[in-house]
Amino acid sequence: NWIATAFTYQSDMPAAIGWIAVPGLAAYLAVYSALAACIAWALSRKQSVRFGVSGFGAFGFVFGAAWVLAEWLRSWVFTGYAWGPISLIFVGPFDRAGLASALPFFGTYALSGLLMIVASGLAAALIARRWFAFGAAVLLLAAGMYFPAGERSEGTLAMTLVQPDVRQEVLDDPSNFETQFATLAKLTAKREEATRRLVLWPESGIPDYLRPGYPQRYYNQMTAAADPDFARFRIGRVIGEGSLLLTGAIDLEIGEKDGRAAAIGAYNSVTPIAADGALGKGYAKAHLVPGGEYLPMRSLLEPLGLSRLVAGTLDFIPGPGPQTLELGDWGKAGMQICYEIVFSGQVVDAQSRPDYIFNPSNDGWFGAWGPPQHLGQARMRAIEEGLPVLRSTTTGISAVIDADGIVQESIGMRREGRIDMPVPPANPPTLFAQLGVWLTLIWGVLFWAVSLVASKFWRG
Repeated sequence: NWIATAFTYQSDMPAAIGWIAVPGLAAYLAVYSALAACIAWALSRKQSVRFGVSGFGAFGFVFGAAWVLAEWLRSWVFTGYAWGPISLIFVGPFDRAGLASALPFFGTYALSGLLMIVASGLAAALIARRWFAFGAAVLLLAAGMYFPAGERSEGTLAMTLVQPDVRQEVLDDPSNFETQFATLAKLTAKREEATRRLVLWPESGIPDYLRPGYPQRYYNQMTAAADPDFARFRIGRVIGEGSLLLTGAIDLEIGEKDGRAAAIGAYNSVTPIAADGALGKGYAKAHLVPGGEYLPMRSLLEPLGLSRLVAGTLDFIPGPGPQTLELGDWGKAGMQICYEIVFSGQVVDAQSRPDYIFNPSNDGWFGAWGPPQHLGQARMRAIEEGLPVLRSTTTGISAVIDADGIVQESIGMRREGRIDMPVPPANPPTLFAQLGVWLTLIWGVLFWAVSLVASKFWRG
């Protein structure tokens, strides 16, 4: 649903292409499910296991192992599309982590494999009409989704997280740029004197180019702040003394085109800005969206009438990957822009563990269905890594997620608002944080090993 919705905001391509993209993407993703099923079928035959009540243990564990492999492959083949792992259904309501509390010990893809093992057992019980066993298992699973949350702990760093509710249909309209900035300024204003405050604006938060050195014509395309020094100055005045802003912004790569200095690419960035307008070291998004932030095989597809979903003709350039920004009094911030947060094991710099993860996003593309899924996957990363995730979005759902995956505060879709609260503290590094995706793959091997042992006893 939300993939098709994204095409309704692209004037250069008919919206009907979205309804081709949906089954096309579904067919591609189905390859990985089919791969898991084929591996399970082939290994079960080799191990002389047939699916049934007596054989579900052997079959279920080999299917679980194959599913771990398939989801892991989906996360990196052709740059990866990790959206929607099946273990996402284990994430509980906002005030509870549900069965996703097991993520620190399994990781996302291994938890998906465990789910397939459980599902195999439920299917076997249904086939054999063992209603009591089936009902008891379902009740246990349902109860697990409502495990009580742990004790809430308070942080010490004051934070203001902003959601301006800038709709996608006006986000890139130059006549609306000053209105957008005025909304951000209104929502950001200090309400009490704090010695230090972290301010968070979303991806696509400001249209101005903030870094100096570009040809003047690029600054002139933006707001009344055609001077980057003035753009930074007025942002500094908005956030106020003692505040540091992290905002989504666009940076340009300047080269030579047709004999003059020109932009040859762009970076989807997070930029730190101090109260005096000084810029800190930024972060450039690494996991770019094919067809959204760059057009694959441009020389082939552009003549066919296809273009990027995101406004503009410049392709974005990928950054180096997970980074931790040292922000002094404002802590150590991990950066993940938009859908980067869905890549399990790829969101934290292992050499410099942050205090929190900032996940600015523009979810205005994705209608009503995409944002709740996006939030659920951000909660999975918080639980896996034991780190709070701070989500500032253009149109919702913005949220403060603690290190246990609990949504402490949120702003719903299509509302403007702000959240004022301390940044939640981090947990000690989880087992997954220490081992990363290796933990997931180890579980996959263990599932397969259990299936080998089980096949000696359960032959279907």
